Amino acid sequence: MVEIHISDELKHIWPDVALACIQVDFNLKQHDPGLWEVITHRFRQLKEEISLEQIAHLPNNKESREAYRKFWKDPTRYRLSSESLLRRILKGKEIDSINNIVDINNLLSIVFFDSIGTYDIEKLVPSITFRIGRKDEDYIGIGRGALNIENLPVLSDRIGAFGSATSDSERTMVTMETKKILMNRISFHGADDLEQYLDYAKELLEEYADAKNIESKIII
Repeated sequence: MVEIHISDELKHIWPDVALACIQVDFNLKQHDPGLWEVITHRFRQLKEEISLEQIAHLPNNKESREAYRKFWKDPTRYRLSSESLLRRILKGKEIDSINNIVDINNLLSIVFFDSIGTYDIEKLVPSITFRIGRKDEDYIGIGRGALNIENLPVLSDRIGAFGSATSDSERTMVTMETKKILMNRISFHGADDLEQYLDYAKELLEEYADAKNIESKIII
């Protein structure tokens, strides 16, 4: 598995940070009807159980927002990707299927209320560090354009930053040519439910993406 660690500086500011990482070979599909049925069922559950006013107080999301403030990032401006997706769902906005890997990524984020990032391993240059964004640092976020990542907790390889809990970069995004991925869950609330997450993520990847050579680890 690729080498990943959390910087001492980030841990000092927010000690409860942790990562749950999965590396797999898989088969990419444009759309999987069975997976999409599971996802739309989750959409219906969320609409029945949660209101927009409750989002800020949801377990995991609440701690992530607090962490962002500690890093001097406004969580309403640099909204967590998991929260952004949840808000779209509760507002009744259309959510499209992208491909089986991105769809699994999104399902996990709205089950555990944490941001999940998935990256094409062939586009990474390890080792990888979860660190604090540097002064004037930015990257092109998927569907966002230039994203100011100064002070934002970011995943970075030897080329530079490529992922965060707000938006991942175009440089390492999954495409129809991707064959091997690194999927990371970013937790700002410790590691208590990360084993449960890894078990469910492996189950989804095996069932809907024919995942092989699965490796996983929790980093604290």
